[in-house]
Amino acid sequence: MAIPDLQAEVEARGQAYGYALLDRAERSARDDDEAELAAGGRLLDLTCLHSADGTPLALEHRLIALAAAPQAVEVDFQTLAPGSWLLTSEPWTEAENRISAIEADAMAARLLGLKPGAACLCVERRTWRDGQGVTRVWQTFPGDRYDLVARFSPAHMKDIRR
Repeated sequence: MAIPDLQAEVEARGQAYGYALLDRAERSARDDDEAELAAGGRLLDLTCLHSADGTPLALEHRLIALAAAPQAVEVDFQTLAPGSWLLTSEPWTEAENRISAIEADAMAARLLGLKPGAACLCVERRTWRDGQGVTRVWQTFPGDRYDLVARFSPAHMKDIRR
């Protein structure tokens, strides 16, 4: 699976992309932050909302390790989605996606225009550069507004099984 750029995906579907930064904080790593991401000590903690044709598409909570991407502190995430910036500005050497079905909590339901407990798709992604954590993101999508498509071949699957 590739790391998607939500703006590019929305626009490829012929829809108008929207983005809003809901919260931004620079903070010290906490005990509950994963070790690879917290190794540098400071994290940029972002909460964003993505939309398609004015309808909420994804609630995003992202942590960026400032030891790996110190220039993130100066990026205007009011106008630029962090995922788009990371894809064009911060190289990564390894990524992991975890996809799960979840129920919308009260905050996600309110922001995504859902009832609490509605079915959602959660994509949790972590990226590393040469073993150093760069980012961890949780993107929550209403279950009926997003799908993941991965195209692969048997030869590719052979490489994965090794």
